[in-house]
Amino acid sequence: MSVTRLAWPLLVPFGVALGQGPDTADLKAEQLEARLHYQTGKVVVGNGLATLNLPATFRYLNPKETNAVLAAWGNPPGNTSLGMLVPSGTSVFAAESWAVVIQYDEDGRVDDADAAKIDYAKMLRDLQRQTREDNKEREKEGYPPVEFVGWAETPSYDSISKKLYWAKDLRFGNGIVHTLNYNVRVLGRRGVLILNAVATMDQLQPVKAGMANVITFVDFNEGHRYGDFVAGSDKVAKYGIAALIAGGIAAKAGLFKLLIAGILALKKVLVVAVIAVGAWLKRVFGRKDGPPAPQQPQ
Repeated sequence: MSVTRLAWPLLVPFGVALGQGPDTADLKAEQLEARLHYQTGKVVVGNGLATLNLPATFRYLNPKETNAVLAAWGNPPGNTSLGMLVPSGTSVFAAESWAVVIQYDEDGRVDDADAAKIDYAKMLRDLQRQTREDNKEREKEGYPPVEFVGWAETPSYDSISKKLYWAKDLRFGNGIVHTLNYNVRVLGRRGVLILNAVATMDQLQPVKAGMANVITFVDFNEGHRYGDFVAGSDKVAKYGIAALIAGGIAAKAGLFKLLIAGILALKKVLVVAVIAVGAWLKRVFGRKDGPPAPQQPQ
């Protein structure tokens, strides 16, 4: 399934998301928080796919409990993940809370040969221009326009560890608060580990520090690592690093499958806001179809 538009952020009171009043919503949040079973230390995810060597600053929720939290945040059902990372010492329902949803796309080994050649300033200008052009179609379909303000963190790729990160500063409609979308990708033998954190731009420093930590403790296990690739036998992805940053995975698998991260801020749901630039992706993948309009709330 290709993606030709955004998953829009939706700011709604937590009580509205649950169909309840504020006091009841607070109680529901407390009850859900009390039922969560946070894991610490060494955590293996994806049936042996990868290992998280968690420091004291992070905790892990399994996929089932991650889905419960995402549902409480207002995300639609049916999403899949390998779990969620939550900073220690705060509730997932606290105003200052943020989280990292972990997913995996088994789309083949991504060739990183183009990494050193990418002009990220030019990529930014191209994506900003295309985003503005795509706004015409989005507004026709009833969605607010989006502004790709700039890189909150310029993309960076480590060719030794095969890890990539970048962050986007996004503004939706006439919103005063900008959305921060922070991305980490770990390249493997058969696909990519996807770690997405969504917050507001005023949380950039704690999220940046946290994600710098995350990128160090997430690794594929033996047999799944980039170097374990078997040429002529294993699948190769149809895109490289540039498309990975600009939205290649979202174009291939569908935004809802991959980009479902959310945070709870001031008792409001801020659902994932990651750009998948329609026309640019069409040129890359030669696809003109798109998914049905996103369900609300999302």
